[in-house]
Amino acid sequence: MNQTLRHRIARTFACTALAAGMAATAQAGSLTIGHTTWVGYGTLYLARDLGYFKEQGLDVDFTVIEEAAMYMAAQASGKLSGSASTIDEVLKYRSKDFCFKAVAALDESHGGDGVLVGDGVSSLDQLKGKAVAVNEGSVSQFWLSYLLKQKGMQMSDLEIQNMTADDAATAFIAGRVPAAVTWEPHLSMVRQKGQGKVLVDSTQTPGVIVDVVALSCDVIDKQPDDVKALVSGLYKAVKYTQEHPQEAYAIMAKGVGGYLSDPKDLAEAAKGVKFYDQAMSEKLLGAPGKPGDIAGLISLANDTWTSLQGKPYNVAYDELVDPRFVTPR
Repeated sequence: MNQTLRHRIARTFACTALAAGMAATAQAGSLTIGHTTWVGYGTLYLARDLGYFKEQGLDVDFTVIEEAAMYMAAQASGKLSGSASTIDEVLKYRSKDFCFKAVAALDESHGGDGVLVGDGVSSLDQLKGKAVAVNEGSVSQFWLSYLLKQKGMQMSDLEIQNMTADDAATAFIAGRVPAAVTWEPHLSMVRQKGQGKVLVDSTQTPGVIVDVVALSCDVIDKQPDDVKALVSGLYKAVKYTQEHPQEAYAIMAKGVGGYLSDPKDLAEAAKGVKFYDQAMSEKLLGAPGKPGDIAGLISLANDTWTSLQGKPYNVAYDELVDPRFVTPR
């Protein structure tokens, strides 16, 4: 076992132990959701700040935690009601002991993720045997594996250098690696500066990188009215975004913050995602007894992570998705 992997495992166990020692905070009329900084989560802040949750008697608190292992550990312990994350990420942590399900779809990466290469590279095939910076165990690795499979390749064809998406972009721009898997705003930065190019981005892989809100099963069972309010408020905010995009982006920027705190930056980043509205979410998640398009993505995630991590993943649709709250009544 290499040193990086040992550190990751140790950190994950430490995070789990830390979260397990926290007191549960869930109560009726209140939800707490953890997430990384990502433009696709902006509609959650928009719904909160426009009062769409509050008008239904719901308070929602958001916590930015830039590592999935940490917010999933906090959710497993009951410190958080749920998380906003990609479906493949949620799947990795779902087990008999840790029960949580997707109740709403948030967004789909549509150009927000990409592979950076030098100007002389025109195909993934040309990266065989070369160093590629990617965050192992993250959606970036999941997506890269998918891209490679389409070309008849696999991760072992590359020399993987494990680093965060931000560090991967930095290493590429500095010339320390010939290729990197990262996301916005790094893709736009490379395009603007002409320091290489984006070989492929997520516009070419629709429906592969999808974010959802996943709530703990206890929360779903004990607070169904709060879940309804969350989903209803969310899609009301998406509609507002469709009708008043610039006003929506300004509000989102204040909520999401970080590198997206400027409304212009958030608006630019929003070009790289598709926000899911009620109809899109229903099509993705399906209805009770009738799995939606996400069933195929779950199958892909099971196969991909089984191959990448060397242990079996076999999470079923019913174990990962509760579509009742997006189905119109």
